[in-house]
Amino acid sequence: MKKIFLIALLAGMALSVQAALQVGDTAPDFNAQASLAGKTLDYSLQAALKKGPVVVYFYPSAYTNGCNLQAHTFAVNHDKFAALGTSIVGVSLDDIKRLNDFSADPEFCAGKFPVASDADGKISKAYGLSIRDATPGKKDSRGQDINHGFAERTTFVVTPDGKIAASIGGLKAKENVDKTLELIEKLHKAN
Repeated sequence: MKKIFLIALLAGMALSVQAALQVGDTAPDFNAQASLAGKTLDYSLQAALKKGPVVVYFYPSAYTNGCNLQAHTFAVNHDKFAALGTSIVGVSLDDIKRLNDFSADPEFCAGKFPVASDADGKISKAYGLSIRDATPGKKDSRGQDINHGFAERTTFVVTPDGKIAASIGGLKAKENVDKTLELIEKLHKAN
């Protein structure tokens, strides 16, 4: 009963996106090559869920304005999420080399949380997200070419039982993080 109440509470607060996955759905498990503080690692959602809720946030591309702000905002608030027993993982179609730079950059991820490479888009698609093709000639904030597709900016809160507790989309980067933290605080109070 408590779980049903919690899901209903979060569903009422979350800004639902047009993703195939909705509150109460089982989150697709994934293992991916990721980067934390510039070092490559193997990330497992299942392993992370054994420690508590996980914020799985999808973003279009490292080193683009909104994604830079979103990563920075998650990094600044990392300790608040950790104090609530929640971990964070970013997922994009960037290759691991770009993510090694991005994850270590003190202006963005600052080594606070891993970012996973979904270069083939399989994880994004499993979560029901749309992917836009790369735009020829598109440059990142460092002036480098972006040669990969873009997943839509959507954040999922996944509970330790592997269920989607919230999906947050349609917000600007900072507001996405603020809403996610608000939902995690409510999730923590409900338990």
